[in-house]
Amino acid sequence: MASINPNSHFNAEAAAQSLRTAMKGLGTDEEAIIKVLVAHSCSQRQEILSKYKTLFGRDIIEDLKSELGGNFEEAVLAMMTPWPTLLANELRRAMKGAGTDESTLIEILCTRPNADIKLIKEAYQKVIGRNLEEDVVSETSGNFQRLLVSVTNANRDESQTVDSAKAQQDAKEIYDAGEGQWGTDESTFNAVLCSRSVTQLRAVFAAYKSIAGKDIQDAIDSETSGTLKEGLLAIVKYVKDPPAFFAERLYNSMAGAGTDDTALIRLVVSRSEIDLVAIAKAFRKLYGKSLNDFIASDCSGDYRRLLIAAVGNN
Repeated sequence: MASINPNSHFNAEAAAQSLRTAMKGLGTDEEAIIKVLVAHSCSQRQEILSKYKTLFGRDIIEDLKSELGGNFEEAVLAMMTPWPTLLANELRRAMKGAGTDESTLIEILCTRPNADIKLIKEAYQKVIGRNLEEDVVSETSGNFQRLLVSVTNANRDESQTVDSAKAQQDAKEIYDAGEGQWGTDESTFNAVLCSRSVTQLRAVFAAYKSIAGKDIQDAIDSETSGTLKEGLLAIVKYVKDPPAFFAERLYNSMAGAGTDDTALIRLVVSRSEIDLVAIAKAFRKLYGKSLNDFIASDCSGDYRRLLIAAVGNN
């Protein structure tokens, strides 16, 4: 369930006027900006952006940049960006410069349905002017590279039917490729986890437990390592319980010393129109504290108010 939904009384001109009033003159009315953003869906925000330029002859993004700062600015700009472009930019950030942020690549590419991956690839080409798969290949290597190329191909089966016999066969092949032999055939894990539907994979996991007497997560943990293990485990965790997967990601962005604000913003904004209500419920169940309480203790000021408003009363 989404925490931000399309405004049923949408008026792009009124919303654009509210934003202009909030930024005009001395000082900025940050609360008014927050109110407009969380009251409209991403697609409606794009219409507001266009209407703003029509009404005032000004670029709302440039106005926001000139009036805001810090993490609050970053969060506001993320909400004003079409989600495929937002995630394409995040993927580029994860691969640009020295080192690669494999965790971000995994979070985005291993959890999105085919249609979303295709839109992200199109945005990556259009906005950044680069080919996503080519960048993935140049920035990763080995079995992890093959995993990401597989999911970037956006050809996962998305049917809702379950083939029990095939699930048993896949589970047996995974067992034989890992715990059932000396050494590990990572390609078998890749082939099954990157091509079967979410519904089918749940049947495979159940069959694996019956065959091996242990959870497939335990097998991946013991039979693989490094970024490949992180990627395979992400797929398994997401398939089992998407809200719990993202709740863990949110927790990790705030736990320990310092806060990974880039990840926190990306997760809240990108999931707000999909399942952030369910994620917030999973967060409370897993960590015994509400997501908003965590945000309140880790963030401050207008940035904190925006994130909490985006999460809603959950």
